[in-house]
Formats: sequence, structure tokens, C-alpha cells
Amino acid sequence: MRAAVSIICLALSAATAVAQPRPFTPALTCAAVKGIVARQGAVVLATSAHAYELVFLDSGACRGEVTAVPAFEPALDDPNCFAGYRCQQRNNGNTSGK
Repeated sequence: MRAAVSIICLALSAATAVAQPRPFTPALTCAAVKGIVARQGAVVLATSAHAYELVFLDSGACRGEVTAVPAFEPALDDPNCFAGYRCQQRNNGNTSGK
């Protein structure tokens, strides 16, 4: 019984260590947002209570069927803070909607 409780506690503590909150950009200065992206290279930023975006430091992170576009995120001191790049589906040139 004691071993089972120890295993459960170990598993719960490991799961807690993995889960990290996303940086909430509206509470950070633009410089802080840019610094986080620069340090991590790629990071999921929370832009509101229910919205988030994967932002990359380098525009070369997007390959294949996606292309890099500037990621402007809301920050404490700048509502359009250039944080880095996000990947967006390429336009395939089909304008007919089919």
C-alpha cells in the first residue's frame, strides 16, 4: 500500500513539473514578450484567457505547407507588439473556394 501511494505521489509531482503556464502577453511589456521569445526560440503565448499562439523567433521555423507571418501580440505597453513569427497555411492560389 505504501509503495502504491509513493508511486501515485511521484507521478503527480512529475505531471505538475511538466505543466507550465503560458506567458500572458497583456500583462507583460513588449520588451518582456520579445525577451521570452528570444530566450526560448519557440513559445506558446497566451494572448487572452482563451486564446494562445505559437510564436517563433526565426521566420525559417515554418516549412512545407506553411509560411511565416509576423506575430503581433497585445502587450501591456503596446497593443501590437511584434513578438516574432507564426506559421500560416500557404495560399494555394485557388480562389474559387473549391
